[in-house]
Order: sequence, then C-alpha cells, then structure tokens
Amino acid sequence: MSSNLPKVAWIGLGIMGSPMSENLVKAGYQVTGYTLEQDKIDRLVAAGGRGAASIAEAVRDADVVITMVPASPQVEAIAYGPDGILENARKGALLIDMSSITPQTSVDLAASAKEKGIRVLDAPVSGGEAGAIEAVLSIMVGGEQTDFDAARPLLDALGKTIVLCGPHGSGQTVKAANQLIVAVNIQACAEAVVFLEKSGVDLAAALDVLNGGLAGSTVLTRKKDNFLKRDFAPGFRIDLHHKDMGIVTDAARNVGAALPVGGVVAQLVASLRAQGDGGLDHSALLRSVERLSGPQV
Repeated sequence: MSSNLPKVAWIGLGIMGSPMSENLVKAGYQVTGYTLEQDKIDRLVAAGGRGAASIAEAVRDADVVITMVPASPQVEAIAYGPDGILENARKGALLIDMSSITPQTSVDLAASAKEKGIRVLDAPVSGGEAGAIEAVLSIMVGGEQTDFDAARPLLDALGKTIVLCGPHGSGQTVKAANQLIVAVNIQACAEAVVFLEKSGVDLAAALDVLNGGLAGSTVLTRKKDNFLKRDFAPGFRIDLHHKDMGIVTDAARNVGAALPVGGVVAQLVASLRAQGDGGLDHSALLRSVERLSGPQV
C-alpha cells in the first residue's frame, strides 16, 4: 500500500458506496469506512479496508473524506453537529460529497466547511450499481479548480467521465438534469416495451435492433434485461429517483425552466412509489405502464 496516497474516510456503504470504496482499496488507498450497518463495514474490511465505530473515528486522521448517502437530510446529519464530519475532520481535509442532493445543500455545506478550514467538492455520480462496480461512473463536480485537481487521481479510480461543471452546487445541478433525462428515457422505453408486447413482436429482437439505432441509449443497454425478465431488483431504487425528480422539478421552478414531460414522469414515479414499488429498481416504471395498459393480450 503506497504511503504517499492520501488517507481516505468513507461514510456511507450502500449499493453505490460499497463497490466504490472497494475500488479505492484496489487502487492502493487506505480507506476507513463507517456506515450504519455493521455487515457493510465488515465487507469493506474483508476487501482490505478498515472499519470505524463512528464518523468521528473514521474522519479524524483522513486527508480526504468521501460521503455517499441517500439525500440532503442524511448529508446534513453526518456533516453537522458535535459527532459530525465538520467538527471532527482535520483542518485542510478535503470533503467530497458524492450523494445526490439539492444544489443549495451543497452550497451551504461548502460555506460551513470553509469556516472550519475544510475544502468541499460536490461530486454526484451517474452509472448506477454496474457503473460503480466497473469504476466507469460519470462524475459531475462542483467546487474550486484546485480542489478538483487534487481530487482527480482519486476520482479516476471511481469513474471514467469526470468533469468540473462550475462552482459549489453545479455538480448537483448537472446530476438533477441527468436524473430528468434518465427517468424520461426509462419511461419511453417502458412504453415501447408494452406497445411491442401487446403487438405480439419478439421483444428481445425488437430491443436489440432499437438499441442499434437512434433510439439506442445507455439506459436501454443497462435496463434491457430488467425489461425482458421483469427483474426489478434495485440497482437504483424508485424511492431515490422520486427524491431526485423532486430536486429537479424544484430547481427548475426556481430558475424558471419548464419541464412539461419531466413533470409528468415525476408524477408517474411518485405514483409507482405510492403503490408500494419504491424499493424496486427505476426500470419498474414498466409496471406503471402495464397497469395503465390493462391485461396482457
């Protein structure tokens, strides 16, 4: 293990955080992890990382603190307060928040951290569980150029497309746009699937040829098997996409941007969640189209 690499604390070892932290271990970083579930800390330790009993313990000696939690309230819970990151990380540390949260939460966090001498980047990701495992995530970053440059080697171990999008909060704004495009794309694919099946077409063949043309997309490539097998084990849960659609619709209202199609898809995601499907993968938007379309012919 190379001693000249920065020491990393990783807070949040969920569907995305676990494989991402393990990729840093593989790249030679010393990673100390903390999350609420002990079995996930054990998984990191088994992969060659270290475990901590608290946020304070995890971040105390870290040069870089990375957070990957579900939403703004969780980011605020782990960042602020006597047991949080800002009170316990050392001065000069770099905090990289890779959660998908509201742009304003990122702006506020950066301002609070600055008072403690802690630098911050917002660096949400796209690519889902598969992208996290394969280390090919797209990473959208907001913050200072110098901090981005310092973080770059570490981010290179996690993703493939890594772009500084502007000042604090910009990464979250771009991520919100990403989630808008993904949700609308999944909805369009789901509608096409139901249309094709009701028409009696060989679905696998149809999706193959569609994906080779202008209708092709990363969404269709990644989700084709989910549609074919009706396998909705979560890579990215409807609950989280519901949260993200709230972020993008709210942010769009604030800047005066109309999202006519996005608004409809946001309601379809909300409806799916209200029907009890919040824990399923976002490709389960197919279930909502099926319900609206009535029984299979």
